[in-house]
Amino acid sequence: MTPNIHYEKREIVGERLELAKGPIYWLGPDLTVRDSTVIISAAGRSLVPMSGQFINCTIQAKGQLTGLPWAPMKLTGCRFKGRFTGNDFGFREDVDERWKAGGVEDCDFTEAQLNGCRFFNCDMTTIRLPRWPCFTFLDARRHAAELARCEWPGSFDSVIRTVCDPPQGTVASVWHAPTIAKKSETTVEELRAALETAPGIFM
Repeated sequence: MTPNIHYEKREIVGERLELAKGPIYWLGPDLTVRDSTVIISAAGRSLVPMSGQFINCTIQAKGQLTGLPWAPMKLTGCRFKGRFTGNDFGFREDVDERWKAGGVEDCDFTEAQLNGCRFFNCDMTTIRLPRWPCFTFLDARRHAAELARCEWPGSFDSVIRTVCDPPQGTVASVWHAPTIAKKSETTVEELRAALETAPGIFM
């Protein structure tokens, strides 16, 4: 049987918390991790956020952390390092009650590689985003008409259609140019040239 490890109804301060491969980790309910280093080697499917908060923590993905919805957790003043794919940050009102409890503010992603990661219901001016080769669509729904008129290389227009019709509450989505260019059958150089002419892009 796969072991279950529960971090619930407790406060962890100033520790090194390692989430290794193997177990399933239940984060919460009522978990507070403060001023700590969180090393994640576990797969995204092995992490189950219930409710709680990470405050002034360094959160490092040792491998590629994929498909983790952080929505139930409040992330405040945290620094992210490593590779994150398909992670969602910030609370959501369109899923279930548990996903309304979280949030993200004053966090630093400049040392992280993000691809297909979305931010929900947060003030992006408090978020430090990674620079190129990562790039961010800010408030893409508002720019949808202009983005649709742009000339996109390869099959990147399919990404644009997804970006411009996001779930409720989406305020930004971040992509990694080498990864998405390969999937879109184009080059990093062609993609950058197109992005430089598009509205609402941070890179």
